[in-house]
Amino acid sequence: MSYLFFIDESGHDHKNCPYEVRGGIVLHAKHLWGFIQEFRVLEEACFGVQLSEFSIELKGSKLLEKKRFRYAGQGDLLDDVARRKHALGFLHRGAAHTSPSEIEFRAFGQASLEMARGVFRLLQAHGGKIFAAVVPRSTNKPASFEAEEYLRKDQVFLFERYFNYISSKSEMGLLVFDETDRTADSHFIRQIERYFTRTSQGRFRSTAIVPVPIFVSSDLSRAIQAADICIYALNWGFRTAKTMVAEFRGEIKDEFCAWITTLQATGKVVTEEGTHRWRSIVYVPTPYGEADDTKKKAKQSEPAV
Repeated sequence: MSYLFFIDESGHDHKNCPYEVRGGIVLHAKHLWGFIQEFRVLEEACFGVQLSEFSIELKGSKLLEKKRFRYAGQGDLLDDVARRKHALGFLHRGAAHTSPSEIEFRAFGQASLEMARGVFRLLQAHGGKIFAAVVPRSTNKPASFEAEEYLRKDQVFLFERYFNYISSKSEMGLLVFDETDRTADSHFIRQIERYFTRTSQGRFRSTAIVPVPIFVSSDLSRAIQAADICIYALNWGFRTAKTMVAEFRGEIKDEFCAWITTLQATGKVVTEEGTHRWRSIVYVPTPYGEADDTKKKAKQSEPAV
């Protein structure tokens, strides 16, 4: 048996989100099917239907956009039956290009928030963990061979923490990525292969991480959708006192920061320099380093947030 790391990204267009985040959720293979089945049940319990029937993909940027919170708060909390009825009405009106009623807007807003909350509850119930690497939105790639062909520090640290987690359990780990652009995905595969074959740390970590990533379409993978929801909430709502100080949305922080903290993996590793504690969410202010060789950076370890 093995663990699967479902990985997505948030804020990489450098437009709206405060950070650039790559990460997602880690689930053991024995829990995956149960998680997916319960995810489907949760979706129907919230909306009264599978959103794919209306060609809608579950994404954090949609479930947790500001207007969903605003709509959800425009009146009393609806009971489950009323929420499903009116949320379904909202979807049908949208498909017919007619305007939903006030209660339908409220029901869909409340359904969206309940879906996001439910994802975190499911992760906890199935022993899932959140792993993520966070870098400033202002990050720009330098024009160098190393920056083009080698993994950035944040990506290396993400794999490092995944390795620490699964190796401590004597398990193997798989990497499952959201499929985006074929050219970009091929380039990323080349960087991953270079890391796991041409760096000493990468070769060592390939003893636990299978260095051949799997790419899946997010609209067909509920685990990738769950990863998307988690890292979007992290981008806007998870902050530390000294490092992650960018703007945040209070309503997301209030709802999900405690969940993210609870679902963060922690551990310690013993090296020649001593014992080091790590957390599965890491903030990397300079992912390309200052002016040194990126290959050397692959051997370093960033203190966890």
